[in-house]
Amino acid sequence: MKVYKTNEIKNIALIGNSGSGKTTLAEAMLFECGLIKRRGTIDGKNTVSDYFPVEKDYGYSVFSTLLSYEWKDKMMNFIDCPGSDDFVGGVVSALNVTDMALMLIDATSGVEVGTINQFRYVDELRKPIVLLVNQMDHEKADYDNTLSSLKDLYGSKIVPVQYPVGSGNTFNGIVDVLKQKLYKWEPGATAPEVLDIPESEKKKADEYYQALLEAAAENDEGLMEKYFDQGTLTEEEMRDGIQKGMLSHTLFPLFCASAEKNMAVHRIMNFLNMVAPSPADVPAPVNSEGDEVKPDASASESLFFFKTTVEPHIGEVSYFKVMSGSVKEGDDLTNADRGSKERLAQIYTVAGQIRTKVEELQAGSIGAAVKLKDVRTGNTLNAKGTENRFNFIKYPEPRYRRAIKAVNESNTEKLSEALTRMKEEDPTWLVENSKELKQIIVSGQGEFHLRTLKWRLENNDKIEVEFMEPKIPYRETITKAARADYRHKKQSGGAGQFGEVHLIVEPYSEGMPMPEVYRFNGQEYKVQNRDTQVIELDWGGKLVFVNSIVGGAIDSRFLPAILKGIMGRMEQGPLTGSYARDVRVIVYDGKMHPVDSNEISFMLAGRNAFSTAFKNAGPKILEPIYDVSVSVPGEYMGDVMSDLQGRRAMIMGMESEKGFEKLKAKVPLKEMSTYSTSLSSITGGRASFSMKFSNYELVPSDIQDKLLKEYEAQEKEE
Repeated sequence: MKVYKTNEIKNIALIGNSGSGKTTLAEAMLFECGLIKRRGTIDGKNTVSDYFPVEKDYGYSVFSTLLSYEWKDKMMNFIDCPGSDDFVGGVVSALNVTDMALMLIDATSGVEVGTINQFRYVDELRKPIVLLVNQMDHEKADYDNTLSSLKDLYGSKIVPVQYPVGSGNTFNGIVDVLKQKLYKWEPGATAPEVLDIPESEKKKADEYYQALLEAAAENDEGLMEKYFDQGTLTEEEMRDGIQKGMLSHTLFPLFCASAEKNMAVHRIMNFLNMVAPSPADVPAPVNSEGDEVKPDASASESLFFFKTTVEPHIGEVSYFKVMSGSVKEGDDLTNADRGSKERLAQIYTVAGQIRTKVEELQAGSIGAAVKLKDVRTGNTLNAKGTENRFNFIKYPEPRYRRAIKAVNESNTEKLSEALTRMKEEDPTWLVENSKELKQIIVSGQGEFHLRTLKWRLENNDKIEVEFMEPKIPYRETITKAARADYRHKKQSGGAGQFGEVHLIVEPYSEGMPMPEVYRFNGQEYKVQNRDTQVIELDWGGKLVFVNSIVGGAIDSRFLPAILKGIMGRMEQGPLTGSYARDVRVIVYDGKMHPVDSNEISFMLAGRNAFSTAFKNAGPKILEPIYDVSVSVPGEYMGDVMSDLQGRRAMIMGMESEKGFEKLKAKVPLKEMSTYSTSLSSITGGRASFSMKFSNYELVPSDIQDKLLKEYEAQEKEE
């Protein structure tokens, strides 16, 4: 294989809603370029793209797949992305390392929620995009309706380059207004006839051509002047104008095809070969220091690793983009994130499981290496003297969480190792071995996401697992001041134990002053702030520990022990065993014994005094609240809102966004457990949502009573 220069490389993310035909299109392209001799099918479980066992079993893409092939003196690097919103991590990583997107739209369904969601990422990253209405041969195909809905969403930016002749069983041709030709397929033909546009289509074709001509001219002053002077442009000039419009994100060319019957696939490949930008044509990425790193083949080497998979009979395969320089077989590089040295014994271009060994890949190229010793997803390898690091991929927050455990407890360690490995392959997983909840919590993008995790653990790793409702990370706090004292005394021959602590607790908020006098049951307690420690708690909130002891009632050497006892109770709150937060503790008096007092005595005295005071201080349970944003078709808005209100949601606002209604609400985490499944059921899978932690708020009193009873029952059982 020749060494391709940066301007000869095309990196394209292949995206679209689930079922739009991305994998089928990829198969047709690989067949057209000669990389495969026979096209596989989803039903046949023999496609190049979906080659993992879980994908064959489920019949849909789970992983993004790199598909590299040579086409007319260019290196085309496609990343075929999963269509399901549950596997959006593959879309996000692919869009960040490619230079444009090819979005497929199902001609039978038109614009779907997945289309909207993926387009949002394209928009945020300002990536050029080409749209392809696929499955024109389906009996329910409706190009005009699809075009209309696209224009409703994106306006005049949608500019058709082609339109179909017929649809469903009558679909046999495409009018290409850029080429000014009709491509017509006879039954059973492998290639189209290229004909002049017939009179019956002339008027429509001219209207489309004029719109394309004007859209192309608008993106370049020189082209605009020529268009005004001569009233037309050459095909090459129009392509130039289209590319500039794509780069400025003001023009989205629209094509149509039937990937299954390989109709018009060759044409879209040629268009992308000529018009898709190279890495040198798009804005250069920036490193973690904010410096541009241009794709210069003569610069020092930097490789960014955006994906890791573990494949049967091979082991770990690490996928990278050459951000700068030229990487060669045998290069020794340094991992900027881990400090380790790494040798690239072999490098490859990849098309699914087809790996082609190459000697060199220049800046802008996408390739792979196998069995690297210490490289993880998101790492950067640099040549000596270069210190680039990249962190530009921002993954969405998880939306679905479950506790997981091995059915056979002896497999717990093995399960932990497998989960760690899977997170390397898909960074949208969050895996937490929660000390607080005493559970392993896995969080992902949806029910299908977790179901796939379970399939892989049980089929690939032979670990039988079960999911459970995760416990909620409640917090405990207080709402008023209270006082308590506790004497720990123990005598059992020889030296005894003695420690007495008097303290006051009160709710704490940032910057609040401390009173000089507290009153409890008609009695005044004067305090003096001799020393204050503000402890930022790992689980959020603060503990403020105030030393107000006068006259040496407790020696200062015992104060750390008192604080340790209080912290122990903060870690296991008096109400439900949840973490406590936002409390000020004032130790103002106590007693000690010249012989029997020691640290353990004061630790226990402090712990018990705090527990008693806490329970008398109007204790309340706090629950985590999440900001939830739901994108839903207007006709389902009422049902979705009713469902959210049934989940104790506070509706924060509504707005329209590109054909969908966007509903914003604050919802307790406890109520979001089954939301992914419920929303899909209510809307027929046409809505999506995102959620992000917001804050902690007091639970309603009836729920608090229920939680207290459940905890008491649990304590009795144990």
